Amino acid sequence: MRLLLINPTNPLVSIVRVKENRWNRYRVWKPLGLMVLAGLTPAEWDIVILDENVGVPDYDSVARPDLVGITAFTSQASRAYEIASYFRRQNVPVVMGGIHATVCEDEALEYVDAVVTGEAESIWIQVLEDARQGHLKNKYAGGFAEIDQVPPARHDLLTADYAFGAIQTTRGCPFNCNFCSVSTFNGLRYRQRPIPDVIREFKSVREKQVLVVDDNLVGTRREHIDRTKELFRALIQADLGKELIAQATINFADDEELMALAAKAGCKGVFIGFESPSVEGLREIGGKYHLLKGRDFRASVKRIQRHKMQVAGSFIIGLDADEAGTGKHIAETARRYGVDYINVLFLTPLPGTRLWENMASKDRLPLTRFPDDWKYYTLTYPVADYCHLSLDQVIDEMISCERDFYSTSHIVRRMLRSLWEWRNPLFTLVGNLSYKRNSRIAAQKYMEFRSVRGLRSMQ
Repeated sequence: MRLLLINPTNPLVSIVRVKENRWNRYRVWKPLGLMVLAGLTPAEWDIVILDENVGVPDYDSVARPDLVGITAFTSQASRAYEIASYFRRQNVPVVMGGIHATVCEDEALEYVDAVVTGEAESIWIQVLEDARQGHLKNKYAGGFAEIDQVPPARHDLLTADYAFGAIQTTRGCPFNCNFCSVSTFNGLRYRQRPIPDVIREFKSVREKQVLVVDDNLVGTRREHIDRTKELFRALIQADLGKELIAQATINFADDEELMALAAKAGCKGVFIGFESPSVEGLREIGGKYHLLKGRDFRASVKRIQRHKMQVAGSFIIGLDADEAGTGKHIAETARRYGVDYINVLFLTPLPGTRLWENMASKDRLPLTRFPDDWKYYTLTYPVADYCHLSLDQVIDEMISCERDFYSTSHIVRRMLRSLWEWRNPLFTLVGNLSYKRNSRIAAQKYMEFRSVRGLRSMQ
């Protein structure tokens, strides 16, 4: 039996397509969910994983599978349906899972044979057995997996030239921010994989640099942080020579022992969601407000950097609290915090979130020709109507923000500071130049997007 697992690309996101630019390999993450399902799949299945972000294959030349499995975020959904249609025309059954299929189940069932909602581990063997017998059901409810039963991912099945390996050690996020679909898909309960299982999987990752894809590696409670310390101690003892990039909240900076252990375990950088430079913006998103309010962010960032780790900050433009000048305000705030990079996104109402429900109820979603319009829901297009900013204004704020933060003079200052502190200055320079280049590409795409929105407004 042949099983083909596919991670679709998005036709609009050129910055992740590896063949178009060699630096894009630093922005492509392995489809870890598919690799985990492959680890669950019985030996009688011959498995192939295809990641379209490293190149769209000629499907006509691919050996005919007995079952196709597709995962998709919302921005990948329209491409996922195209792939599904191709294989269904050949009478190959297609099953789809992931966040989008979970929150848009009825839509997905118009294009695929079966949908798995939630985390698929608990139901995957049943899906395969039903497919083998030719009795695939329309719906399978995965729910939340028992985290200690999640198998090691099949890292051996993806041999493309990825810059980063990937691993997951926890699931769930207690913050429940209004714009985030993680709490819908993975739940609010913070679940942690057994540390020995994580270490065994780390040993199977070929790449030296590894992205820890946990939405929040360190958690929020004392027991969460203590477990993270134990994980770092186990990595230090295993001495695998890996370099880690992790996502965390700013409370990472509150524990000197935690940061020291992280650095010794090979952590080279943390990605932190600051979200908004204003108190009003933080209140609006909800979940992180109490963690972020009243904090000296510059001091927190400095404490992390003293342990030779870089800090990337994430911000959002388009909150109801945002007015003219917010782009420059974010750039100035990020420089004041002293972060090494910023990743700025448009506020995007994803289906399944409270933000979606709120904006849909107020008719603030101008792009609703689904499934085709899902391709714009990448977080890098202004797909909503914003409270105080018109389409042109919100785009201008984004361009202003990135042009300011990634100006040549500011990049040079950050590189020199990184050199003085000896925090991988070459990577700082390359990373900043990569962001600068991609911001220029994005500015060109905004022109095309303006035309799309303009045509819609006239119809």
